[in-house]
Amino acid sequence: MEAALAALEGTALAEMLRVSRWGYAAVNGAHILGIALLIGAIVPLNLRFLGLWPDVPRDSLVRVLVPVAATGLAIAVTAGFILFSVRAREYSGIGVLQAKLAFVTVGLLSALALHRAHGFLLESASDRVLVRHAAVSLICWIGAATCGRLIAFVGD
Repeated sequence: MEAALAALEGTALAEMLRVSRWGYAAVNGAHILGIALLIGAIVPLNLRFLGLWPDVPRDSLVRVLVPVAATGLAIAVTAGFILFSVRAREYSGIGVLQAKLAFVTVGLLSALALHRAHGFLLESASDRVLVRHAAVSLICWIGAATCGRLIAFVGD
């Protein structure tokens, strides 16, 4: 594992980001944009699942917010992996990063399982299923964001 992490740190992209203030800042900005899109879409969708805004059609929100969340996740994961590559060996030992990755994994798998079982628009999902999913989802994505922010305050 150490060799793989060292190889990742040795990539041209990782080396470029270590010496380029603006390159690193751009990737960091992309990571934040991805997180904003993800959380900004997931929270209102889950609040709807929990019973807020009952007059707003669920399928309309799902149709708009799920692709926004998925795009945000793709951006955040891609940029996060690139940021990780800069100091992969150091970051891999940080407990809150490991917790963040666990939250992201559970959140993603939960969403994929929900949509696989009940269709893209979740038309066959009961309110009970959606409430349970919303609770897990909110814990996962807010937990991931919190752990991600804590990375700056641990280590060294």
